[in-house]
Amino acid sequence: MAKRKKNEFDWEDEEQEEIIWVSKSEIKRDAEELKKLGEQLVNLTKINLKKIPLEENLLDAVELAQRLQKEARRRQLQYIGKLLRNIDPEPIKEALDKLENKHQQQQAMLHKLELTRDELIDKGDDVINTLMEEYPQLDRQHLRNLIRVAIKEKEQNKPPKAYREIFQYLKAAIIQ
Repeated sequence: MAKRKKNEFDWEDEEQEEIIWVSKSEIKRDAEELKKLGEQLVNLTKINLKKIPLEENLLDAVELAQRLQKEARRRQLQYIGKLLRNIDPEPIKEALDKLENKHQQQQAMLHKLELTRDELIDKGDDVINTLMEEYPQLDRQHLRNLIRVAIKEKEQNKPPKAYREIFQYLKAAIIQ
């Protein structure tokens, strides 16, 4: 019997492709990650979903999954994960991060407004002057009146109506 010759692998030959072995576990982890990405897409509101760059068939699959429940939803999520494996998920991940980051930035701005309101009540005119330099659209007289009423409410242990009004006024004038 004649022996078969084994294909010899020439390490010096540049034309041969480099073979990268990926473990089965790694493939499963990647698929699970894409399935979670699909679940994030399904949990978005329709307005936010329009902001994500999705192909037509993927968008249809996500919209269908939003209407399904229980086992059908689970199977649809599996299908969405499969669709995500065939495309580059990076633009989708970036768009989701922007949406999430926008929410965090808005929360930080609201916290900053709360701190500014507290400083206005505690320190008065000094903070009003610096605030007016940053935001000239604010009405100084209206702000002073609200602060005066808020201090009076605090001293008389009344409900903090003006305290809330200061926040709403700052929010309306600054965040727009």
